Amino acid sequence: MKKDSEIGLRLRFSKIVDENIDFVRQKFINYTKNISPDLFMKIRKNHIQFTFQGDRQKYWSPHLSIELETKEGDEKNATLIRGLFGPAQTMWTFFIFLHFIIGGVLLVFSMFAYSNYILGKSIKTDLFLMILMLFCWILLYFIARQTRKKGYSQMEELEQEFNKIIS
Repeated sequence: MKKDSEIGLRLRFSKIVDENIDFVRQKFINYTKNISPDLFMKIRKNHIQFTFQGDRQKYWSPHLSIELETKEGDEKNATLIRGLFGPAQTMWTFFIFLHFIIGGVLLVFSMFAYSNYILGKSIKTDLFLMILMLFCWILLYFIARQTRKKGYSQMEELEQEFNKIIS
């Protein structure tokens, strides 16, 4: 997994395992019986959520979402595992909400600026607020990158646990 090679904030991976999907799911179920108390795993059919809990859970702690899919080929069944590292759903929703608010304010003030320009009025305030919203948008991106950087050691831990389960 390469952490800085792409612009995206949510790291993805996929892996093909030469075992039946039920067998792979059973490995995860068996792992939950002796899981560390600071880890949490929720299994729903072919979807698995894997994260930290308790004292180790911070606002920047990553979540690993795993999807198990049947992949057939070479006259045997295999399982395609798709993984996605991301923030907690509440944190992700909050960031998306902030993006929509900032985008909405930017759109409204760009309409105000256009109207004031057409009417021959000053657009300094509108342009100032538009630039401020652009700055906030860029700031949100860098905050998200910093949050991901803080959680990278925990992402590596989750990846190690994941590899231990499927091996």
